[in-house]
Amino acid sequence: MSTGSAQSYVPGQQWAQRPAHAVGMDAGALAAAAAYTETHETPWPRDVEQGLRATLLANEGEHGAIIGPMRPRGGVNGLILRHGYIVHEWGDTARADMTFSVSKSFVATMAGLALDRGLLTDLDAPVRALVDDGGFDGPHNGAITWRHLLQQTSEWEGTLFGKPDQVDRNRTVGGDTQAVAKGSARELRVPGTYWEYNDVRVNRASLALLRVLRRPLPELLRGAIMQPLDASDSWEWHGYTSSWVDIDGQQVQSVSGGGHWGGGMFISTRDLARFGLLHLRRGNWNGRQLLSERWIDIATTPCTVKPEYGCMWWLNTGRGQAPSAPASSFFALGAGSNALWIDPEHDIIAVVRWLAPGALDGFVARVLAGVRS
Repeated sequence: MSTGSAQSYVPGQQWAQRPAHAVGMDAGALAAAAAYTETHETPWPRDVEQGLRATLLANEGEHGAIIGPMRPRGGVNGLILRHGYIVHEWGDTARADMTFSVSKSFVATMAGLALDRGLLTDLDAPVRALVDDGGFDGPHNGAITWRHLLQQTSEWEGTLFGKPDQVDRNRTVGGDTQAVAKGSARELRVPGTYWEYNDVRVNRASLALLRVLRRPLPELLRGAIMQPLDASDSWEWHGYTSSWVDIDGQQVQSVSGGGHWGGGMFISTRDLARFGLLHLRRGNWNGRQLLSERWIDIATTPCTVKPEYGCMWWLNTGRGQAPSAPASSFFALGAGSNALWIDPEHDIIAVVRWLAPGALDGFVARVLAGVRS
């Protein structure tokens, strides 16, 4: 377990490394964990866009058009931190790659900043009280709260940036199975009573936060979070060609919470590990509270109707996400597979990129097999 001064270390621009034994871990086990990822690389082609086009066309038809930037992927790579120090690293961890739904945890962070700054005062208040752009009109959408948006229980109905919410209805994700095809019609439930992974609704949350924060979300993220973390300048957060909106007379791009149709967060493994370490340190970075502990608690509180999910963070409630990890672990996860694992019990951060589906727990088990103290 992590105790004492070890917890106080945060990296500056130069990131200290420690041999595994110096932080209570076994080097051989960590090498085995890295080797496991290298033999369990995603089957996705390096040309992500080419591979995704065929899938979207088959699953979404006319609504499957890619409308945001994409980038060929790199190879498997990863980084393991203990007590904040780098203890094992492999592959090209400086390459800024797409992260797909890892982007959702960055959308959540924007909500955290809005809450901490008093721009949001009640996550259970209707979004329409602060956002009057037509997206929350009517009795159904008008009942949606900020918590509904963040926990993916909003059941928001509409078309945003050319994509109807129905294209992502009945979507299979996180171990759920559906008896009908993705995009099939179904009757909407009362907001807050039904969980569904839906990128259109996440993008609606991102736009609502832009309306409240009144600044481009990448600009705000850079100044409030990434620069204080001494992250590199290589990360980019994109929206769509169709997602430009007027904010106080200026055209601003609303960014996406995934790479489903292109866009989303493009970031290196090293920068993503810094973002994870901020959350492991409960929002504090070298004495500065960049995110409140209140927000960290809110983000990692289980959703009532989906206990494995918080506010756009995956939780290990019931150890369902990764049986080998402690139940207190939480994750930012994206297709590909891209994973940020945060383990407060062992004071471990691990980032792994381009891992085969179903291989995350095997990686986690091998890392934890290396914990000696």
